[in-house]
Amino acid sequence: MTGVVLAAVPTPFAADGELDFRAARRAFGYIAGHVDGLFIAGTTGEFAALDDNERLALIEIGVEVAGVDRVIAHIGAPDARRAAHLAADAALLGVTRIAAITPYYGAPTPAELTDYYLRIRDAAPSAGLHAYIFPERSGVTVPLPLFASLADAASLEGAKLSGAAARDVAAFAAACPGVKIYSGADHDLAGVLRAGGAGIISGRSSAFPEIYGALAAAIAAGDTAAAGRHQDDVDSVVALGQSIGLLKEVLRQRGFGPVTARMPSGEPDEETVARIAELVNRLQGSRVSQP
Repeated sequence: MTGVVLAAVPTPFAADGELDFRAARRAFGYIAGHVDGLFIAGTTGEFAALDDNERLALIEIGVEVAGVDRVIAHIGAPDARRAAHLAADAALLGVTRIAAITPYYGAPTPAELTDYYLRIRDAAPSAGLHAYIFPERSGVTVPLPLFASLADAASLEGAKLSGAAARDVAAFAAACPGVKIYSGADHDLAGVLRAGGAGIISGRSSAFPEIYGALAAAIAAGDTAAAGRHQDDVDSVVALGQSIGLLKEVLRQRGFGPVTARMPSGEPDEETVARIAELVNRLQGSRVSQP
């Protein structure tokens, strides 16, 4: 089995809340050196707190450090007009893949949801389009028949399923065999692949890209012993919990700078900070190299 690991990268903000371009370039470049690519300006990237120019600047940095074919640029918005403008601008930067979360806050009808993706498709016809389905955050549930119809109408290349939707990887993959289905649940890459998924789009792999990259390589090589060891490391990372604040604490401890957040981010408590430090030190002293 060969699976793809794309890191859903956090957006580094300086202490004053402004974008830290230097930290972004350094972090994105390091992460891209260990996994298959970057998912930029998604939920982990606090896209809702970014203006359009900031999102495009982050996408441009990703293209510079990882290459156009190793970036998925998230351009989703609550309305089709804004998403289409962002899609067109991202395409001008050379990206070959874009993603859009379902239009959030409102309650789109099936026809409105389809129209949203069709307008994005028309704005960037040469880019592979990925739907991003995260019902807990967007308030939009996409039933399987609607997704199949949407995938056909908008010629979707792929989809990211997060939250409750991630439980349906097998069903979505079986219903749309030509569409690459990625899971936002990053605790079991092998399970995603067995379910027919293409891989994971992983927030935690942005903090520990070496671990996830090594796990994917071991699975692809059929090395079950190595895969088991790397899965143990993944389990240790997963046990820390999951929040933007936690991921940024890991990046701070790994030396990428202040890496603050703009949005409420779920900063870890002192006990978790200490556990992060222990894990960082242990991994950097063994299989994981220091940035």
